[in-house]
Amino acid sequence: MDALVSTDWLDKELGAPDLRVVDATWLMPGEGDAAAAFEQAHIPGAVFMDLAELADTSTSLPNMLPPAEKFASRMQSLGLGDGSRIVVYDQSPYKTAARAWWMLRTFGAHDVAILDGGLAKWRAEARAVESGKPSVRHRHFTAWNDAKGVRTLDQMKANVGTRAEQVLDARGASRFAGQAMERQGVQPGHIPGSRNLPYEQLYNADGTFKTGDALRQAFTDAGIDLDKPIVTTCGSGVTAAVLLFGLHLLGKDAALYDGSWSEWGADPSTPKELGAAA
Repeated sequence: MDALVSTDWLDKELGAPDLRVVDATWLMPGEGDAAAAFEQAHIPGAVFMDLAELADTSTSLPNMLPPAEKFASRMQSLGLGDGSRIVVYDQSPYKTAARAWWMLRTFGAHDVAILDGGLAKWRAEARAVESGKPSVRHRHFTAWNDAKGVRTLDQMKANVGTRAEQVLDARGASRFAGQAMERQGVQPGHIPGSRNLPYEQLYNADGTFKTGDALRQAFTDAGIDLDKPIVTTCGSGVTAAVLLFGLHLLGKDAALYDGSWSEWGADPSTPKELGAAA
């Protein structure tokens, strides 16, 4: 299974015994109820992955990776098991299927894809949807935390000095430059030496993912050398996964700074830089 699958492909594969479809829509507070929207309409057979709940509750930082045992338990309750082919989609402006894709792979799922265009494209093509809560059979999910694709605060601090890894920020240009307000307790700006590629720039006008030369150009225009190591970051580790997925489509492995600006910007010991990327 390719990492990016079409609505036509998924429509033909629905019902396959090893296929699991996951709605990973996440919304900011006040933007709506993602779980209620799922119950109203979802792709037949899909289950809802609650990214807001699937986080580490031992920290005040938002959206941090949960312990492996918690992740495994939640996946088992969703019927996602070892050997499953998993297709994730969303109906979120933050393209949160990418965060679910990254989490699944980080915790050991091997065959995970994103539905190109998400639920919006699926419904625009008048494909079947269903409502209500799905009936799920629990399956065993073996989870381990593959830390090689995750960066910590200490690692990012060290990288400011070594510049061993390029840092690419998925936030909008005004937030990157420090011209927009952050949440309370978080200073504005960006990690020194980082580059900026707003995640929306990886999508075509119809909501499908850019591929090939167009995708590659988005990274090179942001000043990224695709032959050198890359770490992606954003506000809270969600849209950074979009950049990481784009790099994956180009055959490039990258890491994600899970604490992102929520952690870096709130820490008085970290250096902050203002303005556009140098």
